[in-house]
Amino acid sequence: MRIAVLAPIAWRTPPRHYGPWEQFASLLAEGLMADGHQVTLFATADSITTATLHAVAPCGWSEDVTIDAKVVECLHIASVFERGDEFDIIHNGFDFLPLTYSALVSTPVLTTIHGFSSAQIVPVFERYDRTTAYVSISDSDRHPNLHYAATIHHGIDIDEFAVHPNPGDHLLFFGRIHPDKGTAHAIEVARTCGRRLVIAGIIQDEDYFRTEVAPHVDGDRVRYLGAVDASARAEVLGSAHALLHLIDFDEPFGYSVVEAMACGTPVIAYSRGSMHELIEHGVTGYVVGDVASAVAAVASASGLDRPKIAVHAAERFSVQTMIDKYVTVYRQLLGNQR
Repeated sequence: MRIAVLAPIAWRTPPRHYGPWEQFASLLAEGLMADGHQVTLFATADSITTATLHAVAPCGWSEDVTIDAKVVECLHIASVFERGDEFDIIHNGFDFLPLTYSALVSTPVLTTIHGFSSAQIVPVFERYDRTTAYVSISDSDRHPNLHYAATIHHGIDIDEFAVHPNPGDHLLFFGRIHPDKGTAHAIEVARTCGRRLVIAGIIQDEDYFRTEVAPHVDGDRVRYLGAVDASARAEVLGSAHALLHLIDFDEPFGYSVVEAMACGTPVIAYSRGSMHELIEHGVTGYVVGDVASAVAAVASASGLDRPKIAVHAAERFSVQTMIDKYVTVYRQLLGNQR
């Protein structure tokens, strides 16, 4: 099949550190190429891919303040649909805006919905619900007003992760530093447990970091590593006693959750969003309801079988599993066209 993969352009594809939607686009494009398809990746010019790369932006607008995000995003999206007849499928990983171009082409458009940033964007998805196809990244993130072709969990490159030979006794927070992600909850749990905490991720909310996180960072009991690039993710994730994912929002998916499990690291998460779908309670980690139960889970995590956790992750969240499911949806869309 000839497939256009439309990535966001806030960051490079794949991202250097943060950029989950760009990470998805990269894994999708590379997986489809490995599966024998003809893929054109629409991304930033500095992106790294084995697919044919088409770019209008030199780099991600989050990485260059001179770039006007609205301008380059409009040109970027238009460049896909102007070439629409060259492809069998246009796979949109860029949220709702490309849907407004979809009626201008006869090529089927499949959108992976990464979540809903607000209720205000839902009417766009509703308008194109019957003329395009949607995939949810978890059952928990499905909107009741929309129809879906499938739920497909994200895959990861399992080969990039491995069980750590000598994990430590410290706890880990890995993700953007924002109230939604529960960095302060992780600090509280670690302090209650008497364990050290390592924090890794970009600062997305400066006020939250300054008031709720920074006062606890002493370089010993609480360390802040900053953003972690791809080459260091396995070491950081795999060396921890457990990953604390004590989120305060209904997260559609969690790359760090799956990546930690691929390293054999148990995940302790609050019972929000997709966590029940990703974590097998008592096997790959624990889904908990409050600080007290998270503290208890930290103690219990030492009894979990880390190689078994990694095997579970590999069986459920490989790129090939994701690609097989998407190709099935592509074929269904092309069959419906005939």
